Amino acid sequence: MQPADPSAPRVAETGQGDTHVDRLNALWKLSVQRGLSDAERIRAMLEMAAEVLDMDLVVLGEFGEHYTARYVSDRLGVFPEGTVQMVETVLCHGVQLSREPSHIADLRAHPLYADHPVVSTLGLRTYSGLPVAVGDDARWVLALLRRRCESPPDAVDIAYMELIADWLGNALHQSAQKDLLQRIALTDPLTSLPNRRAAEERLQKERARTPRDGHGFALALVDLDHFKMVNDRYGHAVGDEVLKAVASRFQSGLREGDWVARWGGEEFLFVLHGSTLEQAADIMERLADQARASSVQTSVGAISLSFSAGVAAFGANDSEILPMLEQIDHAMYRAKADGRDQVKTVAQSSVPWNSALLRQALAENRVRQASQPIVDLQSGQIIADEALARIESASGEIVEAKDFVDMAEGLGLMAEIDRQVIRNVMQRCVVRMDQGGAPDFAHFVNVSPQFLARHDLVAEMLENAMGYCQTCSVMLGPVKPLVLELTERQRIVSLEKLRADLQPFIDFGFRLALDDFGSGYSSYLYLAHLPVSFLKIEGWLVSHMRQDRKVAGIVESLAGFARKEGMRTVAEHVEDAETARILADMGVDYGQGWHFGRPQLA
Repeated sequence: MQPADPSAPRVAETGQGDTHVDRLNALWKLSVQRGLSDAERIRAMLEMAAEVLDMDLVVLGEFGEHYTARYVSDRLGVFPEGTVQMVETVLCHGVQLSREPSHIADLRAHPLYADHPVVSTLGLRTYSGLPVAVGDDARWVLALLRRRCESPPDAVDIAYMELIADWLGNALHQSAQKDLLQRIALTDPLTSLPNRRAAEERLQKERARTPRDGHGFALALVDLDHFKMVNDRYGHAVGDEVLKAVASRFQSGLREGDWVARWGGEEFLFVLHGSTLEQAADIMERLADQARASSVQTSVGAISLSFSAGVAAFGANDSEILPMLEQIDHAMYRAKADGRDQVKTVAQSSVPWNSALLRQALAENRVRQASQPIVDLQSGQIIADEALARIESASGEIVEAKDFVDMAEGLGLMAEIDRQVIRNVMQRCVVRMDQGGAPDFAHFVNVSPQFLARHDLVAEMLENAMGYCQTCSVMLGPVKPLVLELTERQRIVSLEKLRADLQPFIDFGFRLALDDFGSGYSSYLYLAHLPVSFLKIEGWLVSHMRQDRKVAGIVESLAGFARKEGMRTVAEHVEDAETARILADMGVDYGQGWHFGRPQLA
């Protein structure tokens, strides 16, 4: 028997069968080991291959425009992970092209590689290269090198290398599939922007980063104005065209490092790094100017769009994202309520309003009522008022509806707010008539679908109304002083159910008003199916009618239509005497706005 060759690889020190079984066991244990990420498992696999095959350098590289060493096991410390090289200069380029393995016992004796830097600079001599199949992707190659020169690898070593290459191909393929599924799960399929889930995850990372680097960021929430009308008029396919075009504009209009996500529907969320509140507002105003100046080109022609936005700043000392999201949502709806096509910033308030404080205020019955007068445009007399919800904070500060109503709707708390406001309105109505007030004076009050769907609250309200009517000093006829306002924003799905929910009030003598009439398609459906007594013309139409002849024509047409159908019209957002005069000349019956009086606490 010949003595053992001291230069022989260690894998030959035991029987081939035992060696192969041991290698397979070790490979299997590593492949099922818990607690490792995909990248950690691949690196551990390369380390194992280097140890078992006694290699100094094991590289899993990817070919593309350049060659990149993605994963490396380097005992010599000569080839860092992430090294990028020209494709033509890489030793294993031939394997990538041929998709055939290559085993070279001595690179110095090879006519193609004797002068290669791997040999001349790094001193490596033994080489094995194997293609790694990642699904249909042929860009990957596994390279194994050592400095010691030996005979070519035997069948057991080659089988082991091929097994490692196959495992790596499967691991990379599975990792790529997981990445793809995650991208799909976190990407809005229509606009290719991050979706809401992705945005929420990113926001948490932004929040965690801010205290570390000391730089805050700004948040902006954007809602496309009258987008529902685009869908209603042209169909959802054209609406999708608009959303894709707008998303592309938003993305191209941002600075490097900023990002935008599709928050839902026609809403988009912006994160603007290192921006103050004023800087963020300027950025959004610039985007708004671009939207006004350039229509969106679609398959049905150009469509003009604007948007409303709410903006807030997140500083290094802030800790929670949710209150800020609530604030910019309220600011955005304030922009829409004030006429749309504008940017509203979140002013720093002494009341850090959030959902917890709202629940506490309701539990402690701190809902208050403010009233705004409604005036007869011909006589100038106050003939009605609208009840507006307010909440008193624990410190005594009065919080306006714009700061809590959207939050209350989202939390399902509007029914309780409506309940308390309506009870206050009925009490005030009785007091006013007992003091000699006119019996035909009307009290407008908003009711939400949440309230109407609560049959217990409806029954309670009717019982209270009957009780107040019995104690009132004035004998009322079939028409009662309360007018229930419905608004386009309520997005009623079933008109039949809405009519059924409202019927007990109609039977009792309450009248109905459509708030924000002209803001969307649903208002006309309400008008066609409900016994409406008042149309409240949307404030945007009123505030723009003096600058736009078409808008003025719409307002005048609404007044004529309502008069023909026996309804009264109420123009909202009347801010000056000239607007009031024009409305009166058009035949609008009543006016409401700061020109006649701001809301006052009852």
